[in-house]
Amino acid sequence: MSPYAFPELAELERIIDEGAPHVAATTVCEVTSGARRFPVYALTLGNPDADVPAVGYFGGFHGLERIGAEVVLVYLRSLVERLRWDSVLHRELESVRLVFMPLVNPGGIWRGTRANPNGVDLMRNAPLESAERVPFLVGGQRISAGLPWYRGPLDAPMEAESRAVCRVVEAELLAREFSLAVDCHSGFGIHDRIWFPYAHTALPIGHLPEVHALKDIYDRTYINHNYLFEPQSRQYLAHGDLWDYLYRRATADPARIFLPLTLEMGSWRWVKKNPRQLFSRHGIFNPLIGHRQQRVLRRHLSWLDFLGRAASGYRRWLPTGAARDRHRESALALWYRGARP
Repeated sequence: MSPYAFPELAELERIIDEGAPHVAATTVCEVTSGARRFPVYALTLGNPDADVPAVGYFGGFHGLERIGAEVVLVYLRSLVERLRWDSVLHRELESVRLVFMPLVNPGGIWRGTRANPNGVDLMRNAPLESAERVPFLVGGQRISAGLPWYRGPLDAPMEAESRAVCRVVEAELLAREFSLAVDCHSGFGIHDRIWFPYAHTALPIGHLPEVHALKDIYDRTYINHNYLFEPQSRQYLAHGDLWDYLYRRATADPARIFLPLTLEMGSWRWVKKNPRQLFSRHGIFNPLIGHRQQRVLRRHLSWLDFLGRAASGYRRWLPTGAARDRHRESALALWYRGARP
């Protein structure tokens, strides 16, 4: 175990040990915080053949949002336990590749900061500028690492953690005909949202029909779910969004489809139910009451499991021809013409 392991890192390293031989783990980079050194792990399971689709599960980009990392860890733990007995899961993993980076920013989690130990917000760190007006500070700033949402110095390389995510995504996801990614966060609003690109522009992405088709099969399968699907630009614009950057890289090959999604858990609801959380530096971003945390950790497992199944059977629901045109028109009416979800 890492000498400076905190609870989430300790759990991840237990999962790595207990998941062998089904789970392969690689240290994709190491980061330092003072005298402490932390590994950033990428884990894979399922079929490594490049002809099968893949799903990436990411968490812990922001160290204050521990619940995002914990949701990914709980799902990964459930898979490892099911691998002991679940023959259906073994068959599913023959047709899909699963990739996990639950703790992208271990230094930030250790320090209890949104940013990494260099003071950089990893979700404002990509070399991508918005041509449209972004909100002051929140949209990304280069004024000071002492302020939130710091992007890093102009023209500097991306942070080590950001570069590691890019390498994993390019090797494991973008090399395939079809892939999905979900990045788990908290801290926005009172509703749980599923965001998709773009964040740097209000224009729709090229794969808008595919996103709408994915939403459609989820709506039909989980009739009573409470997620709000929407482009992130519907809430705010930002510079340097890593998923926008990677999606744009993926579209360089028109034969490949990559759909990056963000689970944004509505943490203001937890504060509304327990206003005392406002006096905790972690309370705005994480459920602090035990039973509420357990409920949050349970409620998103079906969404994460759905993504693996949707990727495995993507040829059955991905729209083509006239169906794709209909999905595009429905998506434009829903998200880009003032219609409500």
